[in-house]
Amino acid sequence: MAWPTQFTDERHLEEVMSRPSETLVRELGELKGNIIILGAAGKMGPTLARMAKRAAPQKRVIAVARFSEPGLFESMQSNGIECLRADLLDPVALSELPDAEHVVYMAGRKFGSQGSEWLTWAMNAHVPALVAQRYAKANFSVFSTACVYPFVSVEGSGAAESCALTPVGEYANSCVARERLFQHFSHALGIRGTLLRLSYAIDMRYGVLHDLARALIEHQPIGLDMGYANLIWQGDANEIALRSLCRTLQPMVPLNLSGPKVSIRAAALALAKRLGITAQFEGQESGTAWLVDCSRMNDWFGPPQVSLDQMLDATAAWVSQGRTSLGKPTHFEVRNGHY
Repeated sequence: MAWPTQFTDERHLEEVMSRPSETLVRELGELKGNIIILGAAGKMGPTLARMAKRAAPQKRVIAVARFSEPGLFESMQSNGIECLRADLLDPVALSELPDAEHVVYMAGRKFGSQGSEWLTWAMNAHVPALVAQRYAKANFSVFSTACVYPFVSVEGSGAAESCALTPVGEYANSCVARERLFQHFSHALGIRGTLLRLSYAIDMRYGVLHDLARALIEHQPIGLDMGYANLIWQGDANEIALRSLCRTLQPMVPLNLSGPKVSIRAAALALAKRLGITAQFEGQESGTAWLVDCSRMNDWFGPPQVSLDQMLDATAAWVSQGRTSLGKPTHFEVRNGHY
């Protein structure tokens, strides 16, 4: 089925974001064992869990989170996903979770970090140590972030996985700690896994393009200090994250997970044209940005299937029709590491 140029409603959007490819169906079908998703109630978790269940209906797909959003627990259960409420900071609750052969780790804390750094470090560094020991026999796909890298030149191809991790701000450094704790237990306990350094997944209800479109609709100027970013359609990111369960290594290795470099100015102008609005800008593009080189991902899994133009079309249609926003700005423009 072709990817739509626009979505009729949230149900349609989530159906497309969770639609598995024939490749994913085949690969998960060949993978023995069940899947548990820890931290499954965030922006990506529900559609990733649904994609896993649709790709491998014979497997148990277990989603674990606190499930504070009303109705999400019941909605995910209706899709055949086993939902469990648990606080991963609680060792007793963690010990009582069911065993699984494969773990997708999505837990973490970013927004609200400023002023509560202690909780950010607990979630991003302490919980990984607890989880790695609890699921020491499992196969892992661990969500990380491109924020572990320093800023790199916008003239190059972006930070490769071999780049030294010297990021800006406490949040980003706590994410380095998350990776290092998983790597420690990968070495110590023989755990196989992949560290997914995600950069800006795009959903019509949030993401860099949604932020730009909302600013244009509200006639707000677009800041250009962070002049470039890597973007990937959330459905493509879900797919690669699940396929990575079939290609884990020991010790764990990092994998940049995103799409090509995108100019913020060019994306804003393209959205403005689609919206019939004149774009306003402030500032100038800096010579550096948080950018990643996705050559390894493309070699392993192929490039993302959804293009920038397709995402621009769908975002402009969604926002111009006044459809739902999650109200969670990406703060992609932040350069001081404060969230």
